[in-house]
Amino acid sequence: MRILVAEDEETLAEIVATGLRRAGFAVDTVYSGDAAIAYLSLHDYDVVVLDRDLPRVHGDDVARHLVGTGSRTRILMLTAAGSMEDRVMGLDLGADDYLPKPFEFPELVSRVRALRRRSARPAPPLLERDGVRLDTVRRTAERDGRALELSPKEFSLLQILLEAEGGVVSAEELLERAWDAHADPFTGAVRVAMSKLRGKLGDPPLIRTVQGVGYVL
Repeated sequence: MRILVAEDEETLAEIVATGLRRAGFAVDTVYSGDAAIAYLSLHDYDVVVLDRDLPRVHGDDVARHLVGTGSRTRILMLTAAGSMEDRVMGLDLGADDYLPKPFEFPELVSRVRALRRRSARPAPPLLERDGVRLDTVRRTAERDGRALELSPKEFSLLQILLEAEGGVVSAEELLERAWDAHADPFTGAVRVAMSKLRGKLGDPPLIRTVQGVGYVL
């Protein structure tokens, strides 16, 4: 799951991004409305955590842009103004959810996950295939009843493969959905992470490499 945090208070943006990464998300951060529009045009985000009072291009206009382009990216709008009128206005602009500042971080994570489930690429709470069971809510994984201690990145890779339901997933798609914009596509990050995931899944092997195409569970 890939998230964009658009917040002009850089310290707050990085705190939010760090917490979301620890919750298992791939996160990019921007500090202005024009940068948010640029990133949203370049990458396929599941959710944008959007500060309403952004410089250069207002958060309201970013929301209008997303709605106008028919984007499937869900909008969680943040604002220091928490009146009913502000909430109604934000939702009328096309926001899917609204969270006033200050907020409790667990609530933010819960709302982001709820929006992900409502996106055009929904993930059921339980994914199962070939003895592998993934609980996307509790963030637990097991194979044939054996608990798997997966890193957030390994969990994301396994979730994407399970969601493909036996289809091949390219390295490019894995990089797009599980890493942030700073990932170097030439470092072999997908190959290394996939190797670690295979080791934790154990034998017999479950993940097959389709040469020149991608990976399949």
